[in-house]
Amino acid sequence: MNRILVILLFFSYVGFAQTKMSVQEAKSLQEMVKQKAQQTQTITSDFVQYKHLDFLSNDIESSGKLAFKSPENVSWQYLKPFSYKVVFKDEKLLINDNGNKSKLDLGSNELFKQLNHLISASINGDMFSADEFEIAYFRENGAPLVHFLPKDPKFSDFIKAFHIRFSKQGTVEEVKMIEPSGDYTRIVFSNKVENKAIPDAVFNL
Repeated sequence: MNRILVILLFFSYVGFAQTKMSVQEAKSLQEMVKQKAQQTQTITSDFVQYKHLDFLSNDIESSGKLAFKSPENVSWQYLKPFSYKVVFKDEKLLINDNGNKSKLDLGSNELFKQLNHLISASINGDMFSADEFEIAYFRENGAPLVHFLPKDPKFSDFIKAFHIRFSKQGTVEEVKMIEPSGDYTRIVFSNKVENKAIPDAVFNL
């Protein structure tokens, strides 16, 4: 279970020159991101994940491919340094750990159900209506950066905050989740392709 959480928990960007957005700037960002999300049915992307642990001198790096299909089908396929695939599909969490397959019913686990919804919303940019977070808007080095702080104590026990950095066009570029300990995971997306047909097999193990 801990390994699943480590792999799935998302995190964004630690930087400098952070300034708070005005109310109007935040509203404009919301509208731009929501409009983009409404126009997006599928996403494929490469990603690099950096896991930061305070007791290690270097971050743990892994990489792979992401696929998203509206409304909430998500595939994370890790290719380096190990083979590992996680799929959220039809209220199920499917896992293929180098050939060892398992399945979890999200309907019986409210925490993972919320996590699935958050993952989907983070990927397609439609997360501002999430009632379970306090939200703050910033600019960091010119880029929009949004902080999400969980209200639910069950969530905040293992997620202190999500930081999501957007491009100037309103697409998600980096996602970061900060744990209560201060350790974090940062995922950087690249080579993103939107609204291209994705074979159903991508969301199978």
